[in-house]
Amino acid sequence: MAGGLHHIVHAVRDLDAAAEFYRRAGFKLGTRNRHPWGTHNFVVQFQGFYIEILALAEPDRLGTDGLAQHFGRFNRDAIARGDGFSMLLRESADIDRDVADFARGGIGTSGPLSFTRDATLPNGTMATLGFSLAFARAPGSPDVGFAACQEHNGALFWNEALQRHDNGASRLAGVVFTARDPARHRDVVSVFAGGQDVRSTAAGIAATTPRGQIDIVSEIGFSEAFGVGPGRSGEGLQLAGLRLVVRDLAALEQVLERGRIAPVRHAGRVVVGPDQAFGATLIFEA
Repeated sequence: MAGGLHHIVHAVRDLDAAAEFYRRAGFKLGTRNRHPWGTHNFVVQFQGFYIEILALAEPDRLGTDGLAQHFGRFNRDAIARGDGFSMLLRESADIDRDVADFARGGIGTSGPLSFTRDATLPNGTMATLGFSLAFARAPGSPDVGFAACQEHNGALFWNEALQRHDNGASRLAGVVFTARDPARHRDVVSVFAGGQDVRSTAAGIAATTPRGQIDIVSEIGFSEAFGVGPGRSGEGLQLAGLRLVVRDLAALEQVLERGRIAPVRHAGRVVVGPDQAFGATLIFEA
């Protein structure tokens, strides 16, 4: 069975400022984490999915090994183009199989790559988390990366206390890409989503995974659907929006107002656009 969406990378120049934005927006963040290749992150958890707010904090540690190349250097270059979502990862139950599937589908760029990092558990003790990744790229789309991610001790990573957000956000609804010709990317979406059927929609194409929907729409379609323009424009796919489910949109708006964030109400959604959300678009749905 194909895995659901696992996390999205929000690559930024100023990690502390971006983390403070997420706190003002009513999200609960974990502690600051460090990768061996020099990137640092904060994580915003939901049920089985998280936002990884990421910056290259120690560029002198950025080497040329596989993870430094496919993750560290890729996100360094994404940040140089401007803040915003840079990479989408889905969960994996068998990273070797995903490497083979990505290669067979013409999108794979790496073999299985593994790493560990330290983490602070809710009781204050330290633990070691392990992950294996398989990276992929969409042909003609240099600005966005894909990967499958297998957890080796995930029970230590997920924390229900960090999933209770003041703004009421509870789970992932989906992610939204933009492209000049959405149908051109049908095969890439199908391979990345583990062979899921890709259907045509009024705005473009879509695939439903076990956790979250993937939509690809035109830039005009994005603006019409969400009331704001996408933050980035360029060749091929652009990872533009994150759709989150909340309990109460009115209560969410109060949290955003207290955080000095001015959202847009559009088509029954509350939307925080890229001018405030560090190049990304956060879309809240009841």
